[in-house]
Amino acid sequence: MPGFEVFGEEERRAINELFELNGGILFAHGFDAMRKGVYRVREFEAAFAARMGAPHAQAVSSCTAALRVALEALGIGPGHEVVIPCFTFVATAEAVIQTGADLVVVDVDRSLNMDPEALSAALTNRTRAVIPVHMMGAPADMDRIMAVAERHGLLVLEDAAQACGGAWRGTPLGTIGHMGAFSFDAGKVIITGEGGMVVTRDQDLFVRARAFHDHGHEYSGTVGRGEEGAIGNGFNYRMTELQGAIGLVQLGKLDMILEAQRRNKARLMGLLKGLPFEFRTILDPGELGDSLIFYLPDREAAAGFVDGLKREGLGTKNVPDAMRWHFAKHWGYMFKRYGWYRDSWREQWQRSADLLERAVALPVMVKMTDERIAEIAEKCLRIAEEI
Repeated sequence: MPGFEVFGEEERRAINELFELNGGILFAHGFDAMRKGVYRVREFEAAFAARMGAPHAQAVSSCTAALRVALEALGIGPGHEVVIPCFTFVATAEAVIQTGADLVVVDVDRSLNMDPEALSAALTNRTRAVIPVHMMGAPADMDRIMAVAERHGLLVLEDAAQACGGAWRGTPLGTIGHMGAFSFDAGKVIITGEGGMVVTRDQDLFVRARAFHDHGHEYSGTVGRGEEGAIGNGFNYRMTELQGAIGLVQLGKLDMILEAQRRNKARLMGLLKGLPFEFRTILDPGELGDSLIFYLPDREAAAGFVDGLKREGLGTKNVPDAMRWHFAKHWGYMFKRYGWYRDSWREQWQRSADLLERAVALPVMVKMTDERIAEIAEKCLRIAEEI
């Protein structure tokens, strides 16, 4: 975590090439006679699809856009219910809101991902889709979630914003459900500044996603862009050539990033075995390794540990420093406006709160040296003794 650590001369050259090769055409489509065959977004889509082992990938402007585009392709709209976990970035909820569907929010388990039992208990005859989120680099229990979905005829959209390159039982995250959404923003495993990707194995879903992300364009292949028709409504969620060029370079670094993160996390965990705390449940070794999470005995101990980290010049990642944006208990403004949990959101998801409010997440960086890892471990052990 994240790609900005390895952002350098290769990305600079990729940007400069756009200007050297075709004068700087930054729009992903059209200008065919001028661009001299340079289509970096298309190349990025093809390379990303190949890396994920999926036949179709559609680049978009953000992962929020990816979720919105995928939900549209899946046909989600008013009258439907969509189930999401209570621990996710707020964009997962925002994308559902934009469709006009109703939001159903369920608890997480000790993996800090969607609890399959909570999912089953939340289903009604209006439930149409479920969005499991692979939070902080670790996969949700996709076997059980897919079993629930198949039993009840639900569509599955994987939110893999924080898990690009991860796997479940050897299958890339984001390719197990009907569609997957990825993020390339400034804090992700690979970055394009902003940007996202929609992935699917279904040709029809891909065609609908491609059209919706670009004002409904049919992508005919036989007439010019200005002459082709639309297959439906759409919006502008396009990625630029700048992002596509950077994405290609960063994608080439993904395996190196994952190897370094996993190695550094293993070293850090080995040194922290003496902590008298329970570590986050990891359901599959296909996690990214970009964070190390453990549970303190209670909220007060967690707060004390975080104070110690700040005193030692160490930070946390999402838990607890960015809970406001990642935990549904802080989204009262949303529930008041749309009516979901209007009178109960303060009491909802208490089981998840009991986990999250005593959890501490240490970021694992790509360029950590052994000396830095040893220093972090020593400070954490000292803080633990103090509290």
